Amino acid sequence: MLYSKLIGKTKKQFPKDEESLNAQLLIKAGFIQKEMAGVYIFLPLGLRVLNKIINIVKEEMNSIGGQEILLSALQNPEVWKKSGRWNDEILDVWFKTQLKNGSEIGLGTTHEEPLANLLSERIQSYKDLPLYIYQFQTKFRNETRARSGLIRTREFIMKDLYSFNKTNEELDKFYEKAKEAYIKIFERIGIGDKTFLTFAGGGSFSKYSHEFQTVCTAGEDTIYLDRNKKIAINKEVYFDEVIKDLGLKKEELEEVNAVEVGNIFKQGTRFSEPLGLKFTDKNGVEKPVVMGAYGIAPSRSMATVVETNHDDKGIIWPKSISPYQAHLVALNINANSVYKKLNSTGVEVLFDDRENVTAGEKLSDADLIGIPNRLIASKNTGDKVELKSRNSDEKKILSVEELLNFLS
Repeated sequence: MLYSKLIGKTKKQFPKDEESLNAQLLIKAGFIQKEMAGVYIFLPLGLRVLNKIINIVKEEMNSIGGQEILLSALQNPEVWKKSGRWNDEILDVWFKTQLKNGSEIGLGTTHEEPLANLLSERIQSYKDLPLYIYQFQTKFRNETRARSGLIRTREFIMKDLYSFNKTNEELDKFYEKAKEAYIKIFERIGIGDKTFLTFAGGGSFSKYSHEFQTVCTAGEDTIYLDRNKKIAINKEVYFDEVIKDLGLKKEELEEVNAVEVGNIFKQGTRFSEPLGLKFTDKNGVEKPVVMGAYGIAPSRSMATVVETNHDDKGIIWPKSISPYQAHLVALNINANSVYKKLNSTGVEVLFDDRENVTAGEKLSDADLIGIPNRLIASKNTGDKVELKSRNSDEKKILSVEELLNFLS
């Protein structure tokens, strides 16, 4: 990608209407643009990061047997009335609107009901189970106050996986697989060392649900963390009996702020029974399907990476989700041949080919954008390039061939 052609270049100043660091950096660096409160546009750099996170999540969901589908964002009220969640007093974040014929519809906040309704026509026998179905779908939530940049928005893409099992025991086994998959996801996107399995309220279906909380000063949640055991308790269930039940000691727990980057719930038959989602077991007895739900918002994960991986110069992207592998900066020299060679060998490279821009501006922009490998082509490097890591001051002068070996 030629930087001179890129939609979404860096800005000289931070946006004045953003308090959160992730939004300030992502807007200034040209990754996103604010449309309105709680609604953001993903520009090319931002979309590349978002898609890399989505691909990591997709790979881990496929590895545990997930099948990807795409449900509709527009919601039929009749489906939701069956579970009682069309009522704003029960689910208070609805965006509702009307068709031209006066019929009321909603914009999806989550998708348990429509998916249970869909499968009620497709599951009959125990032989049809288990099923694990996920999607990446735009969700709409009418938050009273959208805040914290991409951490809490009114429109966002969410990965929601739903499990459909014959028994609670079968659900328990898959639940543990999902838990491990989530741990891998956060490790792969670069926040695994800061993200902890957190015990939260389980409602009426199980003793606990589980959140994945990333320790972060910008976090909206308060958790109590045992770093040695790598588990935490959400403030909502921080009681003596819970601490004892988990084998923790109160004096060893650290109170920290955190961002919830994922959650998993055992839902039992809460949605399958009202939606008529049943199966016939081996003995011919009709039973309700046992469900679970597993959510991750890739954009919130992206914001959390920025909140926890930056310095006073800008963003520091982990290699796995960086928009490009390398950022090539040409300083008073034509570096097209280097760019073409890198590009032709499959290296993802952003080439700052701008003319009439100072070296200082180019290097400052490279630090702000935060791609892991910065390459400088100048008269001093000749037919070679200078390689510098974004999170290190060490520099190396390499031939293009040596550079290709390093990047591969």
